[in-house]
Amino acid sequence: MVFKKFSFTTIILLFFLGSCGNSSPKKSSKVAEEKIKKDTVRIDTAVTNTVKEKEDFVLTEDNAIDFFFEYNKSLTSNKVKLTTNLGSFTLELYNNVPYHKANFIYLTKQGYFNNTYFHRVVKNFIIQGGNADNKETARKRRKLGRYLLPPDTRKGHKHHRGTISMPSSEINNPHMLASPYEFFIVVTKPGSYHLDGEYTPFGRVIEGMDVVDLINQQPVDDGDWPSQNIHILNAEIIE
Repeated sequence: MVFKKFSFTTIILLFFLGSCGNSSPKKSSKVAEEKIKKDTVRIDTAVTNTVKEKEDFVLTEDNAIDFFFEYNKSLTSNKVKLTTNLGSFTLELYNNVPYHKANFIYLTKQGYFNNTYFHRVVKNFIIQGGNADNKETARKRRKLGRYLLPPDTRKGHKHHRGTISMPSSEINNPHMLASPYEFFIVVTKPGSYHLDGEYTPFGRVIEGMDVVDLINQQPVDDGDWPSQNIHILNAEIIE
């Protein structure tokens, strides 16, 4: 009987100890779970706020220069590939023209150039792109902001054949400030040097100049607008 009583008591004790032993991990698990939930909420909120700030950011005359000065520091590539319905070509952007380079790469990463046109073609002179008569392009411009870039013409770059440069805005613009959404590429042989000092060369075609020439050969109307739209289907950074 003593053996049975001892066994029964031992079983009760072990059961009691076992129950006490299991209670602590459950409590710890619950605390940890609550902590994870709280941390998760905080992280998600931070991410949401960051995304919202980026979505709300708009470039203006007041912040564009400072923004592109800082943005240029983070860039690891200076090559952009443009794919059109007539073929593709690759640009190399000059590192010593930082604002124009940073602007072009920023717009590329934002998807601005996708579904724009080469809207002006002047035979044996230039092809000009970055604009379109569709609502999508106007919407993109409103979202990105309204700003101009100062000319940067004293870096030693000339308007050789294959040079990409930025046209100036024609609206109240005595200082030849550049229209940031558009660009032109010289096709003249050996170049169009009368443009030097007036516009800012910021890169050159390093592959696919035959496609640039093909675009320049397309028929146009009286206003140099191509008879058939020449689409920029995609613009992408080449790392």
